[in-house]
Amino acid sequence: MSFYKFTYHIVFATNKREKTIPIEYERELYSIIHHIIKKNEGHLYRINGMPDHIHILVDIPATISVSNFIKAIKRESSYLLKTNSHFPKWNGWQEGYGAFTYSINDIQVIKQYIINQKEHHQTISFIDEYRQWLIEMGVSPDEPYFPK
Repeated sequence: MSFYKFTYHIVFATNKREKTIPIEYERELYSIIHHIIKKNEGHLYRINGMPDHIHILVDIPATISVSNFIKAIKRESSYLLKTNSHFPKWNGWQEGYGAFTYSINDIQVIKQYIINQKEHHQTISFIDEYRQWLIEMGVSPDEPYFPK
């Protein structure tokens, strides 16, 4: 019998990082994404974000690649938001994403970080923080996926 557990902290931004997620309706978006995750047999630990990006802590099943899992979330949620009057400025998700792996021992720390998004981003911008993560993960600032 095989065992697997793939826990990811996934981050992606709105198209052009525009603030198209109204705070008063963000829970509606999170509910939509939660439904998509369940449909794809994932397990959501926590989701939260800002008007221009979201963070998701999730277990992804071994039957789907990370890229296809994220593609499903982005494609299906964007389709639903385009016709939702609560998201009048919706213009889709930005191309790309960040997906960082964590162990079971890190889940509580990452969950707390995601819960505190609003407070956290009062002191550091999304881009500065993302760059910091990439450097911590050993990514060179010269790499093509390093945000400018």
